[in-house]
Amino acid sequence: MRKFAGLFRSIWCGAQRAQVLDLLRHSGWAGVFVVVAVGSALSCSGMPSLEEQERHVRANELVLHQITPRAFVGAWGAPTYQHTEFMQFFGMKDGSLIPRSRVESGEPPRGWEGQYDAGDSLFLAYPDHGWLVVFFEQRLVDREALLVYREALTAAQLHALGRSWQHEDKFRTRFEVPAAP
Repeated sequence: MRKFAGLFRSIWCGAQRAQVLDLLRHSGWAGVFVVVAVGSALSCSGMPSLEEQERHVRANELVLHQITPRAFVGAWGAPTYQHTEFMQFFGMKDGSLIPRSRVESGEPPRGWEGQYDAGDSLFLAYPDHGWLVVFFEQRLVDREALLVYREALTAAQLHALGRSWQHEDKFRTRFEVPAAP
């Protein structure tokens, strides 16, 4: 019986889609204009301006999925250390993505939901501010990666991490270096 219920549900959803398409077809350009206007308003409303992002950074309000690397550079200057790498990420309940490199080897992070993602990432280390911030290119807005992870570390920990990146970079081949934007 469940199979039949699922079949009827898919037919009903298909009928609703057909009604929406018919409405758009009959409304002509007015319908297209409404759809574009609503889509534009929704896509623009979620991302704060660069100035607002910089204010968040200066106030140490590092909001996930709302801040770009340019905001950090504008607020705090160039990072002491930066690193790019293809990275696997664990998806967490709060929407953050934890880089595989920040988790104990062989252990999933506490609170992991089972989501897994991978792609080019940008790590910025600011020892003078005590933050490691990570941006993921799969979360692009206006062709810029968004903040997906932040971790407060001591200056000594950030310097050690930055020195390890510099050491690793000496031995990277051109195939391991992510493509420049």
